[in-house]
Amino acid sequence: MISFETNASALPLTCVSAAEFSTWLDNQPEHVKNTVSRSKFKGQGNRFVEIVNNDGSIANVVAGTGKKPGLASIGALPTALPANAYQLTEEPVDSAYEILLGWGLGSYKFTDYKRKVKPAATLHVPNSDLQHVQDEVDAIGLCRDLINTPASDMLPQHLEAAVRTVANKHDAELTTTLDKKLLKQGFRTIYTVGQASVAEPRLLDLTWGEETHPKITLVGKGVCFDSGGLDLKSAAGMRTMKKDMGGAATALALADLIMKRKLPVRLRLLIPAVENAVAGNAYRPGDIIHTYKGLTVEIGNTDAEGRLIMCDALALACEEKPELLVDFSTLTGAARTAVGTEIAAMFTNDDGVADSIVAAGEELDDPVCRLPLYQGYRTGLSSRIADLCNIATFSEGGAITAALFLESFVDNASWVHFDIMAYNTKNRPARPIGGEAMGLRATFRHIENRCRS
Repeated sequence: MISFETNASALPLTCVSAAEFSTWLDNQPEHVKNTVSRSKFKGQGNRFVEIVNNDGSIANVVAGTGKKPGLASIGALPTALPANAYQLTEEPVDSAYEILLGWGLGSYKFTDYKRKVKPAATLHVPNSDLQHVQDEVDAIGLCRDLINTPASDMLPQHLEAAVRTVANKHDAELTTTLDKKLLKQGFRTIYTVGQASVAEPRLLDLTWGEETHPKITLVGKGVCFDSGGLDLKSAAGMRTMKKDMGGAATALALADLIMKRKLPVRLRLLIPAVENAVAGNAYRPGDIIHTYKGLTVEIGNTDAEGRLIMCDALALACEEKPELLVDFSTLTGAARTAVGTEIAAMFTNDDGVADSIVAAGEELDDPVCRLPLYQGYRTGLSSRIADLCNIATFSEGGAITAALFLESFVDNASWVHFDIMAYNTKNRPARPIGGEAMGLRATFRHIENRCRS
């Protein structure tokens, strides 16, 4: 964890990059040179060496930040170092942000269900002017916690409680459209996907900020557990489906960060929250749903449920004609095939926004890859008896056809669609196995820059 308070008992910590190492070492006393030489430490990322006093006590810890200080070169230090308190001997001017963010994200542990957990090291950074980094660490921690929580404790009612906690913290307004009221207001896809669960489906609608400010709307897919419905997933395919609300978690965490930073926007957050369960009243392949926009959708597969709940939320969002509309969804395995599990696939109808978000992702180590909204694949979504089918007639380009389906419900908006994994499949520095906020920091940087221009 990071602390912005002085700790007199904290061990001094000196950060040295690989490029600075030779110069730094030349200026050290002989006993330090000898210790460092024996350890083969040369400023490598996530490596450290302890410098001891004559009595054997630790006088200083020198930590490497690699060729380019960042999440990958710093994020393992909080758990690699002994779980003590450390205090920076000086705040590196050029890499302070990266060091603090990497340390903060690398300290994360999901501990709600474990009795014994090894603590991470604490980094004390007194009088820092980068305390706002903690906002990003907290937002990503919120996202990770929500995704990591098992579905037994993260059904639609629990997700609503999490949204309400954030809304109350920032004096935002939250309204909930619950169960049969969804039908009365025309949100039939949300109701239909969630009707087989004992947890009532709902649409969460949060608003914050001055009405005169630019309208920014976020939409997050909140499928709290996805069995696949009657088109049942395999046991292996179902194992991690607690993460299928990762889009909602990311959108909520981004909204939390926007409100913490008090960006001058009129923020709206829409989360359709459901469980795609199996019961006698579950929706079926071949059913036709009348959507909020008025288009009819034939169900080709009940396991393509995320795009169904998202289409009604996107259509509602467009009624206000937001300046920017961003949705986050754990939508397709095809996106993982295309870009892997560590990159956020992005689709958008706005080239300028695409360039800005991709550039921010490169700068912030929050990788985003733009995929095409290739209109030639739209014919695959045709249905003989409805306006659309929720799956294409061909399997290739599945992430693109899913995005094209969503695009059918977007009007009069600069729109960005993220198809994300929302989960780390292996431990990496600053990115432990489990829930992950993908595309969040890149999108926030884009929105922040829009507010400054």
